[in-house]
Amino acid sequence: MSRPLALIAVGLGLLALAPSAGAAAPALHDVEDEVMCPICGTLLELSEAPQAERQRVYISRLIAAGHTKAEIKEALVSQYGEEVLALPDDSGFDLTAYLIPVLAFAVAIVVLAFSVRRWRRSGDGESDPPAGPGGEWAERLEQDLSRYDL
Repeated sequence: MSRPLALIAVGLGLLALAPSAGAAAPALHDVEDEVMCPICGTLLELSEAPQAERQRVYISRLIAAGHTKAEIKEALVSQYGEEVLALPDDSGFDLTAYLIPVLAFAVAIVVLAFSVRRWRRSGDGESDPPAGPGGEWAERLEQDLSRYDL
């Protein structure tokens, strides 16, 4: 396996081993950046709507009761619907939202690696003209200059 492909494989492996969300009781800001305000459609952490304030209080109560991030999200979905989630699910068709950018980046790296390799190989066969006067380059230069003598 070539070096760029090995690096890509390691990167994808690390992404697969990333821990899933919601193992311990989260802080309010941990949930706010993954939930939308149902009224204005912006992230809860950016919204200043009265509904957003009520939603923050509701989330704070769930956190104080010891609910995990996943349980809080489930409660919000049951109350406001799927539109309240800012991040797509990590399963099914929504998984493509995470995989497509990673795959596109990997393909771009592979194409770039092959292009650089090909570009470097194509430069090997060419030779620059000699640095000083002499040989056929000097004769050609003299012929070209003689055409412009006045």
